[in-house]
Amino acid sequence: MLRLDAELNKDIIIELKKPLGKLYPDFEDAIDEIKSSKFLISVGDATFSNLLEHEIYPNLAIIDNLIQRQNHNHDVIHTENILKANNPAGCITDDLWETIGKALRLCDNGECYVIDVAGEEDLAVLPCILMASEDTTILYGQPNEGLVILKVSDTKDKAQTLIDAFIEE
Repeated sequence: MLRLDAELNKDIIIELKKPLGKLYPDFEDAIDEIKSSKFLISVGDATFSNLLEHEIYPNLAIIDNLIQRQNHNHDVIHTENILKANNPAGCITDDLWETIGKALRLCDNGECYVIDVAGEEDLAVLPCILMASEDTTILYGQPNEGLVILKVSDTKDKAQTLIDAFIEE
């Protein structure tokens, strides 16, 4: 398991609060770019909800049923392909890594998969970047700022640098 420590990883935590890709304050402004994506991963409940409202179905969605720490229940998830993973806040567990890897392999069949995380999914963006193919687009919410769209090919080195700074337990 990899963990962030509030004292030891202050610089990394500050870095993780910055968008890893292009920030769109308004979700609607990003729709054309989202629709042009060859392979799409969404991380976060608000991002997934916005996609579903626009009838856009990602190849993989990672949710924890919370939006800004408030309970959120998806009325309709549009897939029966739901995987489960455990991942406490501030961590990236082996379970999350393995479940993302499994989901990425399964997504090759063209179906949508959802990973339902018990705990917190915020840091799942990093293993997604490191495991997804170069032509993957990842979406996630930047709290109180908007939607971030990143291209895996542009962020692999940055993601690896961030991951390397985590504490391994």
